[in-house]
Amino acid sequence: MKTRAVAAALAVVLAGLGAVTPAAAPQRRGGRFGYFRLPPNPPYDGAFMFCRIMFDNGMNGDGGGWSVDWPRADENLSYRFSELTSTPVSRDPAGNYNHALFRFTDPGIDHCPFIMMTEPGGAFLSDEEAAGLHDYLMRGGFLWADDFWSDYAFDYWMNQLRKALPSAEFPLMDVPIDHPMFHVLYDVKEFPQIPSIGFYLGTGQTSERGPYSAVPHARAITDRDGRMLVFMSHNTDFGDAFEREGEDRRYFDKFAAAGYAVGVNVLLYSMTH
Repeated sequence: MKTRAVAAALAVVLAGLGAVTPAAAPQRRGGRFGYFRLPPNPPYDGAFMFCRIMFDNGMNGDGGGWSVDWPRADENLSYRFSELTSTPVSRDPAGNYNHALFRFTDPGIDHCPFIMMTEPGGAFLSDEEAAGLHDYLMRGGFLWADDFWSDYAFDYWMNQLRKALPSAEFPLMDVPIDHPMFHVLYDVKEFPQIPSIGFYLGTGQTSERGPYSAVPHARAITDRDGRMLVFMSHNTDFGDAFEREGEDRRYFDKFAAAGYAVGVNVLLYSMTH
């Protein structure tokens, strides 16, 4: 499907949904969330379930914490995935889309062929968590790390990720737009830069760190055989495209179709490769 057709089709599907200045220099975001009660994970039923990773923030990291975009991004991407593909998607008895929270040390993570992290530029991985991530990926899992801005955030995240996936064994690559992942279902012609809704509505811009995040990057860590283990969407925020799709028509029209085209493709690729 061509890019315009993708946008038009998604606009039809989604139509029923309902003064900040750019930073002159990178501004790190950090801090720990307070404790709050988390719901229990739904029982595993064999269908696709969105799995999100919880993590601690490092003192020198750059990120707002694991719960950014949770839970609406998890629910909305699951909903669109069920609409736009024939994949069975897990629901509760009331018809709500199930989603789960895990740490890398939780054994239940093996029920998730796909896991996602938001704002990994702030994440701190203990040795146990790094080992858990490594083992999960070696058993066939797939991680999508999304929404971190500037080289500082990328370098910080890579230092954490390399605890699990040393560079000598697991190379870093830029994912070209002709990679099969971008053409599993939708024909993605350009990797989009998606800002948070507040930043976009306040500035009309897409680069949240001005010149320090001007170019969005699709990057990946692979094994020696070329299998993609970790997909990283850097200088862009797909989570907000999912979470905020129904809040503002201008934001929806500009970013929802592009966000879901990539999101659905990544989900399908992660579960078929």
